[in-house]
Amino acid sequence: MDPWTKRGFGIMVQVALLLSSWHGTSGEDMCDSALVSTLPPSSFRSSSQLSSSHAPGFARLNRREGAGGWSPLTSDRYQWLEVDLGERTTITAVATQGRYGSSDWLTSYLLMFSDTGHNWKQYRREDSIGAFPGNSNADSVVQYKLQQPVIARLLRLTPLDWNPNGRIGLRLETYGCPYTSDVVSFDGDDSALVYRLSSRLRRTTREVVSLKFKTLRNSGTLLSAGGQRGLSLSLELERGKLQLLLRQGSWGAGASSQRSLRERGHNVHCRTTRGTLSSEPQQLASLGSLLDDQHWHHVVLERRGAHLNLTVDERTEKVQIPAEFNHWDVEQIAVGAVLSLDSEKPAISRWNFHGCLENLLCNDLNVIQLAKHHHHQVTAVGNLTFSCAETVSIAVTFPGPHSFLQLPGPMTSASGGFSIRFQFRTWNKAGLLLTFGLPQQTGTVWLHLSEARLQLQIHKDGRALLELRAGSALNDGQWHLVDFTSRRGRLSIALDKEEGGVAHASPSFPIRTGRQLFFGGCPAEDNDPGCRNPFDSFQGCMRLLSVDEKAVDLITVQQRLLGNYSQLQIDMCGIIDRCSPSRCEHGGRCSQTWTVFHCNCSDSGYSGATCHSSVYEQSCEAYKHSGNTSGHFYIDVDGSGPIQPQQVYCNMTEVNTWMVLLHNNTELTRVRPSPGVNQHSVHFDYSSQEEQLSAVISQSEHCEQELSYHCRKSRLLNTPEGSPFSWWLGGPGPGHLQTYWGGAHPGSQQCACGLQGDCVDPQHYCNCDADRADWAEDSGMLTHKENLPIRSLVLGDVQRPGSEAAYHVGPLRCHGDKNFWNAAFFDKETSYLHFPTFHGELSADISFLFKTTASSGVFLENLGIKDFIRIELSSSTQVVFSFDVGNGPLEVHVESSVPLNDNRWHRVRAERNVKEAVLRLDGLPAATQEAPADGHFYLQLNSQLFIGGTASRQKGFRGCIRSLQLNGVTLDLEERAKITPGVRPGCPGHCSSYGSLCQNQGRCVERASGFQCDCGLSAHTGVFCHTEVSASFQSGTSVSYTFKEPYELIRNSSALPSSVHSDGALRGENVSLSFRTSQSPALLLYVSSYSTEYLALLINKNDKLELRYKLDSSREADVLRSSVRSLANGQLHFVTIRRRTDSVSVQVDDNPREDFNLTFDGEFNDIKSVVLGKVYESDDLDPDLSRLASLGFTGCLSVVLFNSISPLKAALLHPDNSPVVVTGPLVQSNCGSLASANPYAAEDTHHLSDQSGSMGSGQPLVNAIRTDSALIGGVIAVVIFVVVSGLVVTGRFLYRRKETYQNQDVKGVKQDDSQDFTFNTQMDPQNVSSENPREFFI
Repeated sequence: MDPWTKRGFGIMVQVALLLSSWHGTSGEDMCDSALVSTLPPSSFRSSSQLSSSHAPGFARLNRREGAGGWSPLTSDRYQWLEVDLGERTTITAVATQGRYGSSDWLTSYLLMFSDTGHNWKQYRREDSIGAFPGNSNADSVVQYKLQQPVIARLLRLTPLDWNPNGRIGLRLETYGCPYTSDVVSFDGDDSALVYRLSSRLRRTTREVVSLKFKTLRNSGTLLSAGGQRGLSLSLELERGKLQLLLRQGSWGAGASSQRSLRERGHNVHCRTTRGTLSSEPQQLASLGSLLDDQHWHHVVLERRGAHLNLTVDERTEKVQIPAEFNHWDVEQIAVGAVLSLDSEKPAISRWNFHGCLENLLCNDLNVIQLAKHHHHQVTAVGNLTFSCAETVSIAVTFPGPHSFLQLPGPMTSASGGFSIRFQFRTWNKAGLLLTFGLPQQTGTVWLHLSEARLQLQIHKDGRALLELRAGSALNDGQWHLVDFTSRRGRLSIALDKEEGGVAHASPSFPIRTGRQLFFGGCPAEDNDPGCRNPFDSFQGCMRLLSVDEKAVDLITVQQRLLGNYSQLQIDMCGIIDRCSPSRCEHGGRCSQTWTVFHCNCSDSGYSGATCHSSVYEQSCEAYKHSGNTSGHFYIDVDGSGPIQPQQVYCNMTEVNTWMVLLHNNTELTRVRPSPGVNQHSVHFDYSSQEEQLSAVISQSEHCEQELSYHCRKSRLLNTPEGSPFSWWLGGPGPGHLQTYWGGAHPGSQQCACGLQGDCVDPQHYCNCDADRADWAEDSGMLTHKENLPIRSLVLGDVQRPGSEAAYHVGPLRCHGDKNFWNAAFFDKETSYLHFPTFHGELSADISFLFKTTASSGVFLENLGIKDFIRIELSSSTQVVFSFDVGNGPLEVHVESSVPLNDNRWHRVRAERNVKEAVLRLDGLPAATQEAPADGHFYLQLNSQLFIGGTASRQKGFRGCIRSLQLNGVTLDLEERAKITPGVRPGCPGHCSSYGSLCQNQGRCVERASGFQCDCGLSAHTGVFCHTEVSASFQSGTSVSYTFKEPYELIRNSSALPSSVHSDGALRGENVSLSFRTSQSPALLLYVSSYSTEYLALLINKNDKLELRYKLDSSREADVLRSSVRSLANGQLHFVTIRRRTDSVSVQVDDNPREDFNLTFDGEFNDIKSVVLGKVYESDDLDPDLSRLASLGFTGCLSVVLFNSISPLKAALLHPDNSPVVVTGPLVQSNCGSLASANPYAAEDTHHLSDQSGSMGSGQPLVNAIRTDSALIGGVIAVVIFVVVSGLVVTGRFLYRRKETYQNQDVKGVKQDDSQDFTFNTQMDPQNVSSENPREFFI
């Protein structure tokens, strides 16, 4: 044949292939022809028949011949009807009918398909339901359209249930169309196809390779595509999974080798030995499971732009093409092996594919047809056949706990040995594989799985004679070969030809099998007392059983001609991989048994049966309203959605709750010029991922980020030409160019001073643009969310001589969770909101808060044709979650012990997945409803989603619904409520639910969205009035709060009304404080009056609390002493004092309350001041109290409250607008916190005198200078600090010695270990009180 003829023939072949593919595609649209009605009777087979007139040949739809259909001899679940369609055919539907004129029909059945009459495969719908609905009478036709068409030659129908008043009776029809295919078989040794692509076809925008394959081996290379630079992609089976691998190495048949391929032809060699390539493969995707089941599996590999789509059967995975493949063309494809040219002989490798391929299409060209016609682009290598020669392998499935297979034992041999061999596969860790009795020893042999290991046990009379173990992880779903032999006194068990492990023993007693072998389990004890199983029954598959090297014919067993069995599925392996695809979400790890799967959610941040629900809140706002304080938290912005949790800092110290997201440089950083570089560019990497940042910004009401520039002769934005020297990029992704600065508006090319009109040079819009030699600054907040966060910064004017600059980009800060307070109020039972259909087919979680005064109402409802989902308040104490996914209605309910219609917020969380449904209400225990093991699990809804009511407008909800989220997506109730009659946006009244969060006499104040704690009457501060206000006192420190008018003391007082006299005198008071000190005696608090009356709280010389009341200037002071000891021990103590007329109660810490009575039922008149620490005006005091007051107090005072007055809080937080005078050093500290390990530590303190600082001539204070001089400056600073500290310590020591001599006459103060206490005296008990006041003891 001349070259022109060959070329023309090739073109004709390609055109014919394209036309045939177009024809096949159009034929699929009309694939509904009847397939059974024209078949001869010989095409029908059955397990049995009741009579010749009930033969399977009469089982045609709507036919009345014979007895009007097929009926078996006995009606049980072991019967079947089989139809041979003559050739592989596309089957799209099945119809059934009962036997004509009878009471015999099926109510449910199974469908199985096969190409060979063996290795049947059960058809399952998308939700793994195996059973098909049958008939309800003998005449009506029930047709079921297959969700996925099946290609097979033989169909088998197995009855499951039938009319209880009749027997099995059946007529059927199947619908479909012819199926054509091209098949090639590979022997797994040296066979392969090599397809070389035409150069004009290489560069295409879409490249597709599709094929079908079937195999018995769990490993092997399907195809490998190679091209330039030694790059290749391959599809390889590994342990029954299909992997897409990338290899970088020496591709043996590149473009330079094509001539060699044509010359050598069959000398092209295919191998996948790992040494052929220069690097280990990179796995790009892995799909499928149990693909070595000898059934056809469809594979499509598609290249679209920068992505690869790998499809195996019905599942697709999309992967990003590595950068190396951006300009990579496929030159040739090796099918069945990885191509190599480094050997003169074909390489035999266990990695070569052994099985059949069908309809191999490369960009719509049928490669197998090209090979059949010896096309020049395809080279056949090795032993290839263009048909599918299948090895018949009969498997048996043990589906349940009562399954067993009984076979006769081996014939007794002269040597007394035996050999039993079989393969098994399972997901279970335990189960009996084989057992038999020892006839001579009257013992039992058990071969079973234990903890996924093979274990052999021989017992006699309850005593273990022998135990052997081999293998591990045998519950991996792979086929494992077991050899159990006994020869010449040596017993052995071997796994996978000893590759999986082997164990030997030489027992002292003979091992012979009994007359019967039991596989998988035992019959019921009353049927066969000779078989005993103390273990779990085996659930899995077995095949290739042999006894004494003789294969067991399982078809003969199925026909009841050999052995016995119960509840087996013969000639099929019914194993299902419930973890492929995995139903575990968010990275949960899937494991399984034969019947169920489990999800391990540890370290995923999610919980539930399928790891669906996030364990974290969605915002800092939500954490705050759970009672948390500032700190680092994980937040999950979309709940159960795909965005992963992220760690942020939540600042809850202000009215707004700030979420802080850091990046890699939040310090003030000096810019150093780089030689030859005119611009300084810096990129900011955030601790959160891109989708996390976008979600946080989107759901927040306000976001901001500080941007500042410190400059000296370094211009910023404005230039004579109008183009800026510097700019920044911000917003989603890499960001968009922005030419405005912090505090200005987008697009203005200004700084904050330009907007405000106060720049240092009015001719410019930025301070730095004045180009002065003095330090200047342009800073402010960026608040336009669409331009946040700042991604990068470019500074242009940093190279000139004398130019200096520093920049600061603060963290991203956001507050206000738009979702958390999004609410709607439903004021009528007939009102509702509607939204698009909720799609939660496999997993659905719904969460919201509600409050109501009604006793019932529907919160949410969505309907389908049969399916539905609903959550409702069924009574004043019960919430019900009901749904139907096709298995019938199910309900989950939670009962509350308190009424739910109390007009307070209650939280509802409902989740439904393929394993269970869960309902949670507030903090009550969750209610759970498990899903049926083999039931429907797809939730199919099609109506609108109704909120606050139903489609029928009955049983509507009256009240508020807030923060409604479905699968992590918040529904905007407020926006929808604005346009819906009977529904109002928002919902006031949060203090009834959250008011308890306001602690320590804090008052809850309602806000439009949320609430606020007013701490004006509390000695505490903070967002929940929970933060202690504490200070460290020294001996000279004094805090004096002076009352301007008598009525000020009783204003907003917590005292009872009866305690206040008409002229403003107090008939009672409440005093509370915390202290920590090692000084005794010590005055804690002193309350003076314009008369000589006073109240003094002190620690006496015995380290006890002492309270002195002088309410009458003509009488002595009443002295009340507590019995609690050791109060000057340096620990934190709490004191509460309450007086009502002459009754006084004192409580110290958690000790019992102590009650006292004063000698005078008087009033506290004309109160002047409350003094903490040293009392400088002590003229009216008793002499001994005056001496004690002059000593001052050294230690910690915290949360001081006198009625409604907080003198310490006023001094520390409001010194400018409070009548308070501070003398001496007063240091705010956390010493009043129980968590404070060292109450006098200085690192967490704040000095009042340090509230403002100076930067000298305006130079920025750079906290983290990223220059080479930073280290030198740090060292110099440390040296200076050490020297100065030494001088201070020396001077303080000299001063203390002088002070000690000056105060030798002061007595009554105990020496303390702390350096802050300067007094050293011994107690003189006679000098405590010269007036000998009246004392009270308890």
